[in-house]
Amino acid sequence: MNPSQPFRCFFAKAKPTSSRTSRRTFHKSTCLHARPSPRYKSIKATDLGLVKKDEAPRAVSAKDLRSYSERDKAALAKRYTPAQVAAIEAGEAAIDPQDLAEQAAAREDPMKINYLDDFSTIHPVADKPIRAPEENYDPNLRFKTEDELADDLTNWVKDMPENPERLDWMKFLDRTRLTVGKPEAELNPRSSLAPEIPNLDLLRRGTTDGEEVDPATRRLMRQTGFSYQEIRGFRVKMLVQHGVTNQTRLGKVMSSYRLAVAGNGKGMVGIGEGKSTEPIEARTQAKNAAIRNMQPIPLYEDRTIFGDVKGKVSATEVELMTRPPGFGVRCQSLIYEICRCAGIYDMAARVTRSRNHMNTVKATVKALLSQRLPEEVARARGRKLVDVRKVYYGGNV
Repeated sequence: MNPSQPFRCFFAKAKPTSSRTSRRTFHKSTCLHARPSPRYKSIKATDLGLVKKDEAPRAVSAKDLRSYSERDKAALAKRYTPAQVAAIEAGEAAIDPQDLAEQAAAREDPMKINYLDDFSTIHPVADKPIRAPEENYDPNLRFKTEDELADDLTNWVKDMPENPERLDWMKFLDRTRLTVGKPEAELNPRSSLAPEIPNLDLLRRGTTDGEEVDPATRRLMRQTGFSYQEIRGFRVKMLVQHGVTNQTRLGKVMSSYRLAVAGNGKGMVGIGEGKSTEPIEARTQAKNAAIRNMQPIPLYEDRTIFGDVKGKVSATEVELMTRPPGFGVRCQSLIYEICRCAGIYDMAARVTRSRNHMNTVKATVKALLSQRLPEEVARARGRKLVDVRKVYYGGNV
């Protein structure tokens, strides 16, 4: 044993230890402790007094929804006729700003609903049926005779304006009653019968009427919730198909590529890609992927889009433009097939720069999904949205 070893151990403990540096990782970027600090630190909005910590986000109030000013009315008069401007003002007066302020805002209270549902429709199984009140029952209710109906028609002819329109006849048909008694007994009759039993076969998902379904379609039914009849009713079109070669150490491996579009013709559209060594398998993959990726797109009057939109994918740029009724779909074949699947009947399109088929399809769907609804624009501008047609045409639109 070396006698100097205990002394070396003693002095080694007394020697101050140097600071250890972290091991260098196998990465190109510099370590965190070695990076230089920024010369100017970032300035926060709270330091400038622009945001108050204790102030909660203010909700939309009725004061934010201001009415049209004289300048706005002058701008409307340049574009619309006096009758249309009067219809706009009548529609503005018919809507209470307080209702818009309370209904347009998202609820943040503990009783809010964590899912989306259409409460305007009654589900025949989950919801309780709404029945008319007992006061609507009229024991003396009876149908009008032929003479009474003839008298109603005669009175309408006497009071008919000089230049009658089709709208006047439609109003007469809507307002003419067929019974004598309480109006509520005809419009919303009270019935003592039990509500009808819902047809569960129509509500059941996945019915195939005895047909054999392949495993891929059954998996698609479970993933999307569509029935077998709905999947068969979708319009599917193969837009791009070509062969792909992959060079490996064993040689060239040939495979097929397919790009498909699917839609229900009522505002749902989606695209899907498939790739396999077998062309039939690639076609099935593209079809199922397109149905699985279907998304709703907004349609104006169920025939065209809301305004002009643009979409860009790589070097391909697509411009979609709304058009009046009867214009048709005037564009190239790929965009035309997408419009047929989506249910668009009046639209124009232009493809600038690159015209790659795959990028054109993807840019078109991207542009359709990027539409801005009039409700969003009105809410952002603090305006009220009024459908002038329902006021100007008496609701018959």
